[in-house]
Amino acid sequence: MTNKNNHSILLLVILVVAAIVGVGLLAGYFTIKDAVSERFGPPSSHLTLAQQIFFPLELFFNRDALTKPMDLSGEELFFEIGQGESVSMVCLRLEGEGLIRDAELFRTYLVYTGLDRHLQAGRFPLNSAMSPVQIAAELLDATPEDAVVTILPGWRIEEVAENIASSGLDITSKQFINAAYAPASQYLSLLEIADISSLEGFLFPNTYVIPRETNLDAVVVTVLTMFTQQVDSTLMDGFERQGFTLYEAVTLASIVEKEAVLDEEKPLIASVFINRLSEGMRLETDPTVQYALGYQSDVDSWWKSPLSENDLLVDLPYNTYVNFGLPPTPICNPDLGSLRAVAFPAETPYFYFRAACDGSGRHNFAITYEEHLNNACE
Repeated sequence: MTNKNNHSILLLVILVVAAIVGVGLLAGYFTIKDAVSERFGPPSSHLTLAQQIFFPLELFFNRDALTKPMDLSGEELFFEIGQGESVSMVCLRLEGEGLIRDAELFRTYLVYTGLDRHLQAGRFPLNSAMSPVQIAAELLDATPEDAVVTILPGWRIEEVAENIASSGLDITSKQFINAAYAPASQYLSLLEIADISSLEGFLFPNTYVIPRETNLDAVVVTVLTMFTQQVDSTLMDGFERQGFTLYEAVTLASIVEKEAVLDEEKPLIASVFINRLSEGMRLETDPTVQYALGYQSDVDSWWKSPLSENDLLVDLPYNTYVNFGLPPTPICNPDLGSLRAVAFPAETPYFYFRAACDGSGRHNFAITYEEHLNNACE
């Protein structure tokens, strides 16, 4: 009996001690949470349960690293955040630039505070003499010095206009569209083209860092200047050897841009269209019809896919299933790879191509229509 009583007493003591320790740990944890909240602000309401538990601990034990700068003698540099860039990538690049010590810790701070949801695209003056907390605040500046404008390959004027309107520049989508569809003489003089109906095809795909006070004309000139810099004499000579004017080459390149999934296939696709044109065949390419049909509200897209049989019969100048030759204008803004493909196409006997059936983005090419039909997916 005595041994059993001793064991019971020992167990009770252990339980009491464990309870005291547990209460102490819990009290200590809440003290840590309060300290973190007081120093870095309240936690974001978007944290997961695990983040709510562990992030305060990580921030508490690394609080000095977040409030002390990397180098008090550091020089100012401009740090650029692109449209849609991930928070993780931003943190890694900040560490790579020597602005913060620990990318993962900085990301934890941003997520804990909810600041990860409010980083701004733009170009920001930063300094390693700033603490990570100060850097985070600087990146939240809703009016950075510069705006970042991205033009993706294959975008048409309206898609470019939408991006410009959301970039922070004082330019509306409608203003840009009006300017692009009624190009001023100063725009045309840059392109050395006398008379075109729009700037479609000449808004060169790139990421542009532009001062926020820049006006509409200056933005358009910046983009067109990039086009003229990229389309050099070598490309122009290539276009001429293929029998194309600059406008015709850009028009064909815009079709290649929309048809190609893989850059490596662009010269092959260009060769098919050039072969068809030389033989007096219709181009019969879906993107020209998609361009003609315009915005599709039901799918919120400028590029309807798939096309119906009736779509292929639509009586519009851009329908290359009905009309011979190139469409009246480019149908999108091609990148340098597509322009080069037209200047220097592959030499092939192909007249047809269609998407491979394996989902790879590749195409199967054919000389005869019968071969083309055989390449269809079952």
